[in-house]
Amino acid sequence: MITIKEITSKGDLTTFVKFPFELYKDSPYYVPSIIKEELDVMNPKKNPVFRNAVAKYFLAYRNNTIVGRIAAIINWIEVDEQKKPKVRFGWFDVIDDVEVTKALLQRVAEFGKQHSLTYIEGPVGFSNMDKAGILIKGFEELNTMITWYNYPYYSKHMEELGFEPAATWVEYKIKVPKETKEKVIKFARVIKERYQLQLIKFNKSKEILKYADDMFDLLNKTYSSLQTFVPIQQYQIDMYKKKYLPYLNPEYITCIADNTGKLVAFSIVMPSFSRALKKMNGKVYPLRFLHILKAQRRNDTAAFYLIGVDPEYQNKGVTALIFKEMNEAFLRNGIEVVETNPELEENKAIQALWNGYEHELHKKRRTFRKDIEKLFS
Repeated sequence: MITIKEITSKGDLTTFVKFPFELYKDSPYYVPSIIKEELDVMNPKKNPVFRNAVAKYFLAYRNNTIVGRIAAIINWIEVDEQKKPKVRFGWFDVIDDVEVTKALLQRVAEFGKQHSLTYIEGPVGFSNMDKAGILIKGFEELNTMITWYNYPYYSKHMEELGFEPAATWVEYKIKVPKETKEKVIKFARVIKERYQLQLIKFNKSKEILKYADDMFDLLNKTYSSLQTFVPIQQYQIDMYKKKYLPYLNPEYITCIADNTGKLVAFSIVMPSFSRALKKMNGKVYPLRFLHILKAQRRNDTAAFYLIGVDPEYQNKGVTALIFKEMNEAFLRNGIEVVETNPELEENKAIQALWNGYEHELHKKRRTFRKDIEKLFS
């Protein structure tokens, strides 16, 4: 018999966060999250997203053994302002038993029904900046710091329960050229002179903070037309600045401004922390954090996290400046491979950026949706 328990205590929430460690203990590809960071994300006192969101967390038990977990989330900006009557589910992990998956999803659907919502979709987090999607390709690849890993049966459960595909993301592995292409150098120079652009360089991570709000503003402008977009709020921006600043290597951050100093484009690349996080196994004791510090300085893999371009400068070749700067930074630091952040499959403009490089689509992930009433039929 399957029993679903709603989380009501701090101890239960810790159990909720730690369940994947047991589920994936034998997987060489699962990269665990930092336990403290996960707990902070789910804590209304520490995560400002709860100003516009509400969440409940559930654990599934069979014979007093945990067999699954799920979060039920409502983002009120999405519901009230964007008129999407959706209850989200996330932090979804389960054994290979479709009945457990069904029981967990029904609790999420019940939560949505209580708030007069009409469909369920996930897995996603609270906002665009959180992890999203069930992995459907790339099961023998390490997940990145900002993606979930799962076993192949997850999507089969969704299909068996009649869920339909919602959004699909693709991830690429790009080989770094052994030298910056001459045509990229020349084109970057032409674009820089034509539009009177200037590069902004950083020596310390704290220097980036001055431009962080402008970066998020460009993100909102860049991706506002995509189907999963929910505007990033200022209080969320403040949290992300604090959360990710320790991971940044300023040499990998590229900002471009116009002749008035206004930011018109940026990119954020970080050394890959997948192997470091796997060694840390969810904990941040001082000696374990040395793995992060080592990954920042000695690494052959980088992760391309974000790129934003002001709409006025899109399709004008500004990305040539970004790629030139990135490639030179990679060559200085021994980076051989870059992994892209999940990109919506429909976002052809971003995917076209990799055409000039040796690349491989090595991962794919997807969200699923279903009308709430149909989930109970």
